[in-house]
Amino acid sequence: MYPEISPYETGTLKVSDIHTLYYEISGNKDGNPVVFLHGGPGGGADPIDRSFFDPEKYKIILFDQRGAGKSTPSACLEENTTWDLVKDVEKIREHLKVDKWHVFGGSWGSTLSLAYAQSHPDRVKSLVLRGIFTLRKSELRFFYQEGASHLFPEAWEEYIAPIPEAERKDMVLAYHAQLNSIDDEVRIAAAKAWAKWEMATSKLYVDPANIARAESDEFSNAFARIENHYFVNNGFMRDGQLLESQEIDKIRHIPAVIIQGRYDVVCPATTAFALKKAWPEAELYMVADAGHSSREPGTSKLLVEATDKFSSL
Repeated sequence: MYPEISPYETGTLKVSDIHTLYYEISGNKDGNPVVFLHGGPGGGADPIDRSFFDPEKYKIILFDQRGAGKSTPSACLEENTTWDLVKDVEKIREHLKVDKWHVFGGSWGSTLSLAYAQSHPDRVKSLVLRGIFTLRKSELRFFYQEGASHLFPEAWEEYIAPIPEAERKDMVLAYHAQLNSIDDEVRIAAAKAWAKWEMATSKLYVDPANIARAESDEFSNAFARIENHYFVNNGFMRDGQLLESQEIDKIRHIPAVIIQGRYDVVCPATTAFALKKAWPEAELYMVADAGHSSREPGTSKLLVEATDKFSSL
């Protein structure tokens, strides 16, 4: 990854009567524009995310999606859907007077990247996608109901603890009630447990620093509430929509690299493989010694190689 840099411009953009987004630009003012779409939904961008791109070649645009990071109001679920976010990406592009740009996203960021590219294929120069997530019911069931639980039983025990045993047949729905509780104590406790489950399972080697992020009230509240809101609503799209042939046909011409951790339990490799099968023109790389995180050495190396390759497009 490239050395950490600071943005040369930060700003906010009002995208609705409710939501105002934070954005920042770093790298080369005259460089090739790239937009980084963060995960979650609700995760927010991180300063280290700038380091996937050569700062001499790229104009690097990061922003926090509705309710996430420095965008306001924090954790707000109103007017917060996949298609609102797709419109926001376009609003930022227009606001920054970018004609076409490269799109980079991992996890939920890969979902949003696909949804955006399929909606606005004429604006996308390339796609770099990591830890593929298409929000199918089968993917949610594996991580939040039964699947990853068999691999991380001790973390699973903590994840299910806030939910009464009688309500555990649908964990996403049961958490929905607690994450929208008017009791702050109940809501924050549920948010921390939800966030901790993902942080504990995101890397091949469990990272205590990653787990510690879940202890932040503000981060967990936004992350858990927004994620759960999207998942309870099936991502506001048809099951498997992003993989449908008529949707893939819209982006088939766009150069694309897919990078997937072999032992990713948050967004298992079966989805990346399904995307490659639907879209054989895209390049798929399986990282043999990685889980879900973009920060694992094999994954970050391939991500940087992909952005280096596309920098002259």
